[in-house]
Amino acid sequence: MSHNTFHVSIYVKDIPTAVEQYKKMLGLEPAKVKADYAKFEIADPPVIFSLTLGGEPGQVSHLGIRYPGTGEVVTEKVRVKNQDIPMLEQTGTTCCYAKADKFWVRDTEGMPWEFYTLLEDVEAETAADPSLRQMLGQDNSASQTDTASKAAACCAPTPLVNIQTKSQAEQAIAKSSCC
Repeated sequence: MSHNTFHVSIYVKDIPTAVEQYKKMLGLEPAKVKADYAKFEIADPPVIFSLTLGGEPGQVSHLGIRYPGTGEVVTEKVRVKNQDIPMLEQTGTTCCYAKADKFWVRDTEGMPWEFYTLLEDVEAETAADPSLRQMLGQDNSASQTDTASKAAACCAPTPLVNIQTKSQAEQAIAKSSCC
């Protein structure tokens, strides 16, 4: 891929049902389907459209931009850091059946934005780092013990709103090692 691609991830109630509906709506087959995740890669306009479990069905999980390579992600990360925007950095992390270099920020309304490059597709659902989950405020109760919920929660670090300053972001990053 030689261009940037917009990314949208939404929560759905049921992956198979949602995949069938979006196949009809978009007129194309998904690029990836797992029990708790699906991804459509739309060529025109270029969009990575992901379906995931773990949140309120019909709501946006997060937005983002996929870059062609790590160099572009690093360039954007430096640019954003120079603007003193708090961020969560993840290098070589495994999430949503993919290994990626990425960073996360929030817009003024609290919407999570993921800036990333895909390093490779993997069969692992997600890395589960307890210190990162704690930092993100993700629920570790019994309701989140099933694998699908943990995998879906990983790719949507919604509680990043708790990170208000560059110092807090740096402290949170220092405590975490992966997605």
